[in-house]
Amino acid sequence: MERILKVYIYQEEEKPIFHQPQLRGIYASEGWFMKLMEENRQFVTKDPQKAHLFYLPYSARQLQMALYVPNSHNMKPLSIFLRDYVNMLASKYPFWNRTHGADHFLVACHDWINFVFLYVFYKIFYGLLLLSNLLQGPYTLTEHEELTKNTIKALCNADVSQWIFVSGKDVSLPETIMRNPRKFLKGLGGRRVSQRPILAFFAGNNHGRVRPILIKNWSEKDRDMRIYGPLPNKVSRVMSYSQHMKSSKYCICPMGFEVNSPRIVEAIYYECVPVIIADNFIPPLNDVLNWNAFSVIVAENDIPKLKQILLAIPLRQYLIMQTNIKRLKRHFLWNVRPIRYDLFHMILHSIWYSRINQIQIPHPY
Repeated sequence: MERILKVYIYQEEEKPIFHQPQLRGIYASEGWFMKLMEENRQFVTKDPQKAHLFYLPYSARQLQMALYVPNSHNMKPLSIFLRDYVNMLASKYPFWNRTHGADHFLVACHDWINFVFLYVFYKIFYGLLLLSNLLQGPYTLTEHEELTKNTIKALCNADVSQWIFVSGKDVSLPETIMRNPRKFLKGLGGRRVSQRPILAFFAGNNHGRVRPILIKNWSEKDRDMRIYGPLPNKVSRVMSYSQHMKSSKYCICPMGFEVNSPRIVEAIYYECVPVIIADNFIPPLNDVLNWNAFSVIVAENDIPKLKQILLAIPLRQYLIMQTNIKRLKRHFLWNVRPIRYDLFHMILHSIWYSRINQIQIPHPY
């Protein structure tokens, strides 16, 4: 990839969503990729004729902040904006029409991409809104058919039960929390296995379909299972959130409103074996990483058996998984200047790999 791949970045300064990366917070993955992609001299070409891939510098976060009217549940303006932008590119450049967008990609780490499923869930489950409003919020991509069907989408919300994400074509983007970009790498790593007395740990907001079940079954039920909602003050004063991760053998990573969870990458940072609870979720970088070698995937229906499942894992197997995490942690790190095999390179490789697999080579007869 380092010797061959060239990417052209559309330079149109179309506000509010392009070329304005958000580098902090829970959705920082899309911003950091945009920043490093646009600063790159190795993969980026200024000649679109030489490009293998075309990057749409799309920011779902910027789009939401600029165009969404709070509490309106109306995604239409966001969808139309993106549709008009892509149509403008297609009319100005010949490259979109050459493959109908199949050699183009966007990177987005925000639930607004798949907002409508959350919206419908709350209406049906809680009965808060009228049925007549169910179709108010289309996806931000669905106003443009080729963009939805053909373009490679690197998304944090890699949910195969929702037709917007297509396994084998689209890319599962790791969701990473960026609290302080200047000190991002400070404090990473964990304790030795012998200094991890906690079997399993989770703390977080109690939302979505999975977390209420997890908390109901395990919160304050078992000393080995440190399962909380938001981490109580009396607990955090003794041991912080990151210290809990560093002191736990397994870190529980249940889905929230959507299947993705930043805890998966956090667990890897603190060398804690992630336990993923999210049916239909495609783990990040699964084109090159065998997640069974360093994580545990538990079905949502098996939450009541969670401790039994973890205790059944032999110590030898756990040690192998934990060692593997130490080895592959570098693949999930952002660096101010990209380093070979870091997260920037891994995401770009996954996108390139997806495109290569889509190309149909004529059969020699």
